[in-house]
Amino acid sequence: MACSATAKIVQPPMSINSTRSPDKSDTCTKLLRPSAFLGSNKKLFSISKTISPFSRRSATVVAVSSDVIKKKKVESNPISNLLVTKEEGLLLYEDMVLGRSFEDMCAQMYYRGKMFGFVHLYNGQEAVSTGFIKLLGNRDCVVSTYRDHVHALSKGVPARAVMSELFGKTTGCCRGQGGSMHMFSKEHNVLGGFAFIGEGIPVATGAAFTSKYRREVMKEDCDDVTLAFFGDGTCNNGQFYECLNMAALWKLPIVFIVENNLWAIGMSHLRATSDPQIWKKGPAFGMPGVHVDGMDVLKVREVAKEAITRARRGEGPTLVECETYRFRGHSLADPDELRDPAEKAHYATRDPITALKKYLLENSLASESELIAIEKKIEEVVEDAVEFADESPVPARSQLLENVFADPRGFGIGPDGKYRCEDPKFTEGTAQV
Repeated sequence: MACSATAKIVQPPMSINSTRSPDKSDTCTKLLRPSAFLGSNKKLFSISKTISPFSRRSATVVAVSSDVIKKKKVESNPISNLLVTKEEGLLLYEDMVLGRSFEDMCAQMYYRGKMFGFVHLYNGQEAVSTGFIKLLGNRDCVVSTYRDHVHALSKGVPARAVMSELFGKTTGCCRGQGGSMHMFSKEHNVLGGFAFIGEGIPVATGAAFTSKYRREVMKEDCDDVTLAFFGDGTCNNGQFYECLNMAALWKLPIVFIVENNLWAIGMSHLRATSDPQIWKKGPAFGMPGVHVDGMDVLKVREVAKEAITRARRGEGPTLVECETYRFRGHSLADPDELRDPAEKAHYATRDPITALKKYLLENSLASESELIAIEKKIEEVVEDAVEFADESPVPARSQLLENVFADPRGFGIGPDGKYRCEDPKFTEGTAQV
């Protein structure tokens, strides 16, 4: 594919040798220094280093590029050297086109006044959602951030339900009470989008603990995995470190996925953290750390397979840093004037959907007509979702306080024995719904 950044799968080093001279750094140190990080096209070679026998855990530092993985597959099976089958490729393409088309339609509806509040779009990051979530089963869990529409779609939440939620209608996946930043679906095990950065990571860690508890204590047949999605800005927050520690300590079946789009609203990632290589924080807590080109769905998928399979086997968590880029501003209210136009133009040439399309056509996995048919199908799905959402009813006034307090009906029962939220006078002066 056109994208050339490499994936680095790194097992946790535990050596505490501090006698090494800084001017005699080994090969590993040279290859993994920060200068070879963001936006780099440099290749990593497979390397290893023996850890001190006095380390708390025996481990090996290994860096593996996606190209090395692909080469091994070619040599071991010359008959079939493709990274995906035709069916898999078409599924990935359809999911990514759905995410892009849905978000583009959201922008239209927002500017037409059909949506309110903040709306954060996912354009450009589709390879991450598709590469990971399309490998999951229904029982596996996904926890997202405020940029959650596409995660919900990839997990199987119908486009109608997601669009209706954005419109604030009762047919939405949260009955219109969640909105853009709070997608939730019990049926699909989408455990929510979270408006505050880092807020969803403890929830995801708890879900992974539930899976482990059911398997080891309740003796149930449970190999469910949880995916926790969050951005680069979250990785300087306390919840991130606390949950990495707990997940590694208890070997929880979770994958921590950093969608590093290089910008936290208007703050450059390079200016916000002492070490921009987020994947290195995984080995620091005793779990593998991975850096992968998040603009290449096939490379993301290769890394995702290994991390998810590892979690299902009971081998614990993995931290995956997907270097990606958002094509729009932080939200639809962001004029996006802080990023260098040349930087935006550079990443526009690395569009993950265009790259996958090129791969499918060049390897005869799909014809142009098949891809056009998928695009037309998705266009109809998205238009249908808008029509459905627009025609759906708004929530009843009595729903205003439901699910706000512990009592699902609102403030509980009044002196007259009736639910207070059903008293028309009780909600006088509140926002019209």
